[in-house]
Amino acid sequence: MRKISRRSFLSAAAVCGAAAALTACGGSSSSTAASSTASSAAASSAAADGQKYTVGICQLVEHAALDAATQGFEDALTAQFGENVTFDFQNAQNDSATCATIANGFVSAGVDLIMANATPALQAAQAATDSIPILGTSVTEYGVALGLTDFDGTVGGNVSGTSDLAPLDQQADMITEWLPEATKVGLLYCSAEANSQYQVDEVQKYLEAKGVTATQYAFSDSNDLASVCQKAADENDAVYVPTDNTCAANTGIIDGICRPAKKPVFAGEEGICSGCGVATLSISYYDLGYTTGEMAAKVLTGEADISTMPVEYTNVTKKYNKTICDDLGMTVPEGYEAIEK
Repeated sequence: MRKISRRSFLSAAAVCGAAAALTACGGSSSSTAASSTASSAAASSAAADGQKYTVGICQLVEHAALDAATQGFEDALTAQFGENVTFDFQNAQNDSATCATIANGFVSAGVDLIMANATPALQAAQAATDSIPILGTSVTEYGVALGLTDFDGTVGGNVSGTSDLAPLDQQADMITEWLPEATKVGLLYCSAEANSQYQVDEVQKYLEAKGVTATQYAFSDSNDLASVCQKAADENDAVYVPTDNTCAANTGIIDGICRPAKKPVFAGEEGICSGCGVATLSISYYDLGYTTGEMAAKVLTGEADISTMPVEYTNVTKKYNKTICDDLGMTVPEGYEAIEK
């Protein structure tokens, strides 16, 4: 386990190529001033009382977006509790079974709260305990992730968190804005990630409503990513990649195939776009994690009941990858900001 001292936002933002979007939860980056003051007061009271907390963090895999979300989460809690919060950080190395092992370990250790970073981590944590509070982050659609047929924005029970979902209709609009003459788009994703399936299903629907043929190209893991990506590049005018963790961890493979083929990649998040894409609707994963940490502080101090906490969302910013756009000779539409390298 490790105690985390507060590290700067700029450091995390540089790692992630963080987005300028500083908002979360229905278009607002933080709670109102009054609720923030109340939360700080509750946390300060807990710290003054010497109450200590242990928080387990299960992160699916190391890549810029998830790393930044974890950093934001840790920073938010450290800002509230200082040295009275200890983090047990575990990286599952992109393996769902390892997520389950980690989550069960947290339960056995009796941690005060579990932060599950990415969908498989959230699924494993929910399966491991119905009593320890669980907050997800970097999770696209909680209803899909947890098999909730009646999801209305609040999970209930011992689970809540934040979502990295950028509006999927706007992502389809982005593709046709950049490539109005495109007739075929390949949707590249890992079949092991339920939220990736959800995203490509929705984007396919929106693209086909625009008269664009959208075809899904699923790979099972990183071992067959290259062959599936090559097929998608060969058969389409462009490729779309959702907020897919396996793609995010292997952007070099995608870029090495699509850029030489002159096939632009449109990405569901900035980290992927920075590695292989031309454009994205970007969110700040650092801010997403920070919001999750603020939620955690309220749960730990008893200020909020996790069973009634709605999942929080974030706004997006239009961004583009200048290097790849220049290489492909693409004209950038108005309203897009260059990703900082």
